[in-house]
Amino acid sequence: MKKLTGFLMILLALISISANETAETGKPLVYRLPIFSNINSTVWVHTQKAFKEAREMNADMILIHMNTYGGEVVFADSIRTKILNSDIPVHVFIDNNAASAGALISIAAQNIYMRPGANIGAATVVNQTGEEMPDKFQSYMRSTIRATAESHGKDTIIVANDTIVKWRRDPRIAEAMVDERVEIPGIIEAGQVLTFTALEAVEHGFCDGIARSIDDVLEQLGVPDAEVVSFRPTFYDNLKGFLTSPILRGMLILVILGGIYFELQSPGIGFPIIAAIVAAVLYFAPLYLDGLAANWEIMLFVIGVVLIALEIFVIPGFGVAGISGTILVVTGLVLSLLDNVVFDFSGVKTKELMEALLTVFGGMFGGILLVIYLSNRWTASPTAPLSRITLQTSQDINQGYVSVDTHYKSLVGKTGVSSTVLRPSGKVTIEGEVYDARALEGFVDRDENIKVISFTSGQLNVRKI
Repeated sequence: MKKLTGFLMILLALISISANETAETGKPLVYRLPIFSNINSTVWVHTQKAFKEAREMNADMILIHMNTYGGEVVFADSIRTKILNSDIPVHVFIDNNAASAGALISIAAQNIYMRPGANIGAATVVNQTGEEMPDKFQSYMRSTIRATAESHGKDTIIVANDTIVKWRRDPRIAEAMVDERVEIPGIIEAGQVLTFTALEAVEHGFCDGIARSIDDVLEQLGVPDAEVVSFRPTFYDNLKGFLTSPILRGMLILVILGGIYFELQSPGIGFPIIAAIVAAVLYFAPLYLDGLAANWEIMLFVIGVVLIALEIFVIPGFGVAGISGTILVVTGLVLSLLDNVVFDFSGVKTKELMEALLTVFGGMFGGILLVIYLSNRWTASPTAPLSRITLQTSQDINQGYVSVDTHYKSLVGKTGVSSTVLRPSGKVTIEGEVYDARALEGFVDRDENIKVISFTSGQLNVRKI
């Protein structure tokens, strides 16, 4: 811990020295954020850290260097909101592609610059297989991209003594990048999703200039001699991005709950509980370090697990303890995903709450279906991957396998003494051994002589002599 603290202090000192040197030289500071992959949880983690570092260094502007085919809408929307709310001007340089989620992020920037041959558009919401999602998803995306274009306001242009007021970025054009039903005369016909080339984007207000390099962009921004500092992610940044992926969170929830369940079925320290502990650490650690998961939220989860264990091993049945434990476990998992202060949820948006609930319950129910599917695929046949650790044979009666002890059959006809009162079930002693027995007729008092008449389901049927 001391080494980590020392490293952080050195890092902050280096950042401070760099900022002071920049201030002394008088050169503008441009903070560059490269986005060269699909938009996902890792890119969102990088964006948050990059904006924080840019503020700490008093950067004059942030330049997003982009080349992406799109990604997850939820993270694109978060980055878009980050840009719109930034007190530092944000510009984007599209170095080839800004498709789908990339287009939404680009439209949020103050200025857009594109390399010759670059493209922007095609923001229709699709699933993992590339198929278009239902209209309710498209409706949300249409509204979001329109609002993003509208946020840049309108320009007033005077032509031949006539005043023309027009959108700086036309919301209708932005919507056409999502909805193929939108028709704009002279730009796009119905039935096609809009994608602009660099020159087309300049013509219609979705590009502020053509640039071949970062230096060209700085020249057009009026800061040709600016110092450029690029964001460099650490190993932890990439690990945190991976661990905060909604899909992985769902899988971790599956391992946590599944591990607890299987461990409670076979008490003792085994693989299930170890897997559950590791999954819980991976689930809560990045959230705790980020300040999302507080100590009390993690304790809710732990207390919930303890209550479920008490319900199974101490209190027979499924009552208050079991229900309370289940509620606490789910509550702990959900609250750890929300940026709340104790029970103050005033800063939590409904959208964030729904995402947290969807992640937790989706992980639970989706994981159950996945386990059923994989169990059939991986264990059903002798050649399946996990066939060696599963039972592949049946124990048939014709092979000598029976479900009860055959020793009981040899006791038929023998006599003994009732060890307890048989009302009608109890204990009897035969040849010095105690057995479960049931009286065929009425009750039998203790220390009465009995005779074994028959046996069923591992229990002797006796009659008083």
